[in-house]
Amino acid sequence: MQFDSILTLLDKQLSGRFPRPVVLEALPDKGLAHWHVRLKGTGLLARIPKQSQMALVAQDNLLYQSTCFRRAEPSGHVPQLEAVLGPSEHLPRGALLVEEIIGTPASQPEHLGSIMQALAAIHALPVPPPPDRAPLLDESDPLAGLVALIEAQARYLDHSAVPAESARVLKARLQDVTPRMAPLVQLCPQRLITFDAHPGNFLITSTGKAVLVDLEKLRYSYPPLDLAHASLYTSTTWDREAAFELSIDAVARAYVTWAQAVGEGIAGPCRGALVPLRELMWLWSVTWCAKWLAESANHQGRGGDGEDWSTQHSEDALIVHVRGRVNDYLKPRTIERMLTEFHALQGALAG
Repeated sequence: MQFDSILTLLDKQLSGRFPRPVVLEALPDKGLAHWHVRLKGTGLLARIPKQSQMALVAQDNLLYQSTCFRRAEPSGHVPQLEAVLGPSEHLPRGALLVEEIIGTPASQPEHLGSIMQALAAIHALPVPPPPDRAPLLDESDPLAGLVALIEAQARYLDHSAVPAESARVLKARLQDVTPRMAPLVQLCPQRLITFDAHPGNFLITSTGKAVLVDLEKLRYSYPPLDLAHASLYTSTTWDREAAFELSIDAVARAYVTWAQAVGEGIAGPCRGALVPLRELMWLWSVTWCAKWLAESANHQGRGGDGEDWSTQHSEDALIVHVRGRVNDYLKPRTIERMLTEFHALQGALAG
């Protein structure tokens, strides 16, 4: 579906919602999960799902995403949610109307400190009692849940586009991942995390504050997963407008910034888990890359519900960029680079 169709459908869905007709402006297509449309003169954007990365049906996907915005709003580092447009004949997956954040992409290594401050504010939010955490994902054993997800994605490592050497190394890392990591993460508390903290999902305001503008995968899990996703090579080079590389020292400083901002009560119990959960987040990322290579070839799509990585939902330039990034991350030399980094970072954090 192209943007001109999206604008027509959204215009019909908004009919009568505002006192006067609203001029719609499609924003550049830069993500695999949403189209974005500016409602000129209202201070709002429409977030229109292309799919559900949580594999949810349309109505449940909107509920999950709207809950993400509402739960994270007290942090002061996310847009306000204005309204939910339910699924309809005009927009089969519905849409969210959210505050438009005025800012620039987080495109420099210097922005990482602001991102860590934002993540700390989210991680420090009070955690509701278990019965009140739904519909957000809240697993009794987040390690087991994430390992299961990674293993499900790892079956795509046998795809013909994945280098055989890369598949071999990644499968070897996964063989003993649970016994290696379980003793190290057991003390790390479960907090509200974003699970999608790569720099391309942040804007930097004129005051230097980082605002997370893409919220759809929040859950109650380990905060270091966010720290990893904000600073891994596979994250900081993902977005076309927010691409940079970091030294080991820069990553270590970012972790210290987060620890100071979030407080010892959360940071202290997580210290032994910082690098293990960094590797786990990376394993999720690279196995997802293998999955995308396989599933993006489904040119038919899946209609209005569930997960759908078909390239038909995005502009050609975006798909070319994503394919280039995915292929780079799955190269043997990139994988070796990451494994070397984990060892070096462990030393830097201990020093």
